[in-house]
Amino acid sequence: MLRSVGLRVTWVPQLAGGMNASDAPKVPGPLRIANCSGFYGDRLSAAREMVEGGPIDVLTGDWLAELTMLILAKTQSKGGPGYARTFVTQMEQVMGTCLDKGIKVVSNAGGLDPHACASAIEAVAAKLGLNPKIAVVSGDNLISQMDNMRADGIAFTNLDTKEAFGDRKPVSANAYFGGWGIADALANGADIVVTGRVTDAAVVVGPAAWRFGWKANDWDRLAGAVVAGHVIECGCQATGGNYSFFKEIPGLERPGFPIAELYEDGSSVITKHPGTGGAVTVGTVTAQLLYEIDTANYANPDVISRFDTIQLDQEGPDRVRISGTKGLPAPDQLKVAINFDGGYRNRFTFCLTGLDIEEKAKLVERTLWAQIPGGRESIQYTRVDLVRTDQPDPATNEQAIAQLRFTVKDPDERKIGRAFSNTATEMALASYPGMFGLGGPSAAQPYGVYWPALIPVDSVTQLVTIDSATRPVRVPEPRTNTPEPRTNTPEPRNDTDDATTPSPMSATSAVPTGETRKVPLGTVVGARSGDKGGNANVGVWTRTPAAYPWLASFLTEAKVRELLPESKNLDIRITQLPNISALNIVIVGLLEEGVASSTRLDGQAKGLGEWLRARFVDVPVNLCD
Repeated sequence: MLRSVGLRVTWVPQLAGGMNASDAPKVPGPLRIANCSGFYGDRLSAAREMVEGGPIDVLTGDWLAELTMLILAKTQSKGGPGYARTFVTQMEQVMGTCLDKGIKVVSNAGGLDPHACASAIEAVAAKLGLNPKIAVVSGDNLISQMDNMRADGIAFTNLDTKEAFGDRKPVSANAYFGGWGIADALANGADIVVTGRVTDAAVVVGPAAWRFGWKANDWDRLAGAVVAGHVIECGCQATGGNYSFFKEIPGLERPGFPIAELYEDGSSVITKHPGTGGAVTVGTVTAQLLYEIDTANYANPDVISRFDTIQLDQEGPDRVRISGTKGLPAPDQLKVAINFDGGYRNRFTFCLTGLDIEEKAKLVERTLWAQIPGGRESIQYTRVDLVRTDQPDPATNEQAIAQLRFTVKDPDERKIGRAFSNTATEMALASYPGMFGLGGPSAAQPYGVYWPALIPVDSVTQLVTIDSATRPVRVPEPRTNTPEPRTNTPEPRNDTDDATTPSPMSATSAVPTGETRKVPLGTVVGARSGDKGGNANVGVWTRTPAAYPWLASFLTEAKVRELLPESKNLDIRITQLPNISALNIVIVGLLEEGVASSTRLDGQAKGLGEWLRARFVDVPVNLCD
């Protein structure tokens, strides 16, 4: 997910073999783009379900995340492939049907080695007696270029901490590209396009730009495609998966994957195949729109999409129309996701049962740190969490137990490996009553650190390989005159403007007053949360527009710190999105140095929104009803 990204745009004359609007097939109606993967490990049968479940034009999916890139790098270091192998399995299942039906396949499953992924697909095709044209989009992998780039003055400054990368040793480093490489490959006849690190939305933007012949400055159209791509990128999250009001979603035991019907003007309809589980509603689409975003200006390499202009309408059962999205010119910087080895970590959990829980916890802390050579200060990072899962007058043994978790991290494996967990184990017969732990002594495990940075757009070049030739991606020249605005939405702000400025329906508009009732916040709002590197994002929305002014006035930074005490010493950013009755909250640094190094039990902040909804607050009675 992106904070600010860009794409090197080099205008290339449209020669034979270049991308041109006339290269796209003239098919009436929308372009139906189906998703079959929201992460590496998603439902293996989804590709077949989407190809066989109804008409689609493009099969896409998202296999990558910052953590996935680290996992693939570790796999490569042990001699394994640097791509998502499940995608190759799926291609074996559906390749023949896709070729028969003319369905294009676009996938970022290439990960760190898209060429090897393409070779694996070619081997599958040969096994099946098929001959698809396979294209590879690359140029994103910077691991071998970083030393030279730093010598040229690129500091790879951390987006959050503002610290220079220095002499750290990266294990992966990938720039985020947009959709033009995919569009170029499709324009040159590719049946299957395999990419490295492109943005999650790029696998939708590229096919749409190809099909409709969009130009590089069709900002509103491109912005609409980014929004559609963002909605379907996480698979079943758009059709009811992980939805706050899950009790209203039918067939959630096996929801269908989403489809985006893209139109030439950039609008879209989100839907799914008939007869599949789940539902597509304004609520499910709103939830996914709020997932892992930052401000109202959602930056992608090809365009900045203004989420404060999006309009949602329930067009029919399982059909939500997205329209009105305005776009701003593409950023002039490109985001890079870097991972490096952070050292080692270990965890030991003591179970505390029955009475005097806090006193028992204090005894454990005093004892354990006293037995560590050099004490607590000798370890680079320590965290102790007393998790009060115990209940008064417990009816079962489990209901009487609290957990005391010790988490330690250090560059020296010897300090926090067996030496640490053995010390904890040695306390078994010499400490508090009822002592036992979860698991036995364990060795320290390596962990990685995520490092987001920006680089100039002209420092890397996106490449496309097709028909055994590799060349820079051709981007269509912009229109001579910028197209007139297509909607009555507000004029776009400059991308340096404050995206949190309230719109007309804001915290001061018709805020309900009068009698209140103390109820869970989730009585009146839904939430969707996740990780943005070391930051956590929580999107919250009201079920009716009438409730939004209350939410916008109630959920201030101070209130977030009160309801989520873990955030009390952290920066909090709140963006108002009244057009979809929503707020987006970013808690800076909650996940420390990213998912791979986070010591929180919920290291990806997936449950953060549901924790917020569970907090009791005073809500106007008329909203409760």
